[in-house]
Amino acid sequence: MIRDGRGASPWVHGFNNPVREGDSARVFLEDTLKSGHGLSDPELAEALCTDSAEIFDEIAQMGLSFNRTLSGEYQAIRPLGASFPRVVSIGNETGTAVIDRLSAELGDRITEFPNAEHLNELMIVGPLTVRSACSHHLCPVIGKIWIGVMPNEHTNVIGLSKYARLAEWVMGRPQIQEEAVVQLADLIQQKTQPDGLAIVMEASHYCMSWRGVKDMDSKMINSVMRGSFLKDPNLRREFLSLIPKRG
Repeated sequence: MIRDGRGASPWVHGFNNPVREGDSARVFLEDTLKSGHGLSDPELAEALCTDSAEIFDEIAQMGLSFNRTLSGEYQAIRPLGASFPRVVSIGNETGTAVIDRLSAELGDRITEFPNAEHLNELMIVGPLTVRSACSHHLCPVIGKIWIGVMPNEHTNVIGLSKYARLAEWVMGRPQIQEEAVVQLADLIQQKTQPDGLAIVMEASHYCMSWRGVKDMDSKMINSVMRGSFLKDPNLRREFLSLIPKRG
């Protein structure tokens, strides 16, 4: 369930409506911990459930038209195992379709410019510090991202801070690292249309260090290579060699 309007899983879009008689952040938290079968982090779950209504309203104010009743309240259905209706939709869409709409809305707020100087050399942005939560256990995920772009004369140019903003937006909801890097690559590809795009992410997952095997030193590193980075091993090697030593 997306417990804060952003994500603990991409499959449904739920929120806690404090106006609904009998519902509360406490009841929402009890439902969340129960559905997690002991795998959810209580402190993170409490924060998500407590702030869910406020964050959901902020998302609605971005221009997304969620279904409403005749009285103007959000129209919600009761998911399996929940005490109250909390899952909302846009038309017949929910879950990943709603996330796609949010991605499009964010993209509209990122201003791009023509490549007037015809830049065509490798550009690397990073390390960008990102923070998220594991969508399986709601434990922190903290790491860094490096982004490599190979532009061409038709590529759109965006400000350096916009790469950080896109990364922050993608990682701002509970995520699976492998999926998050692909989502970020899709957004950057859509906005800039480069010849090549490369992303490397390294992160510590507290679901491994706090629970289960409790391995304090392990990290996960994964990458996405597209276009010329995928086809040209020399370019890929140059990008990887220019990334400062990780760890």
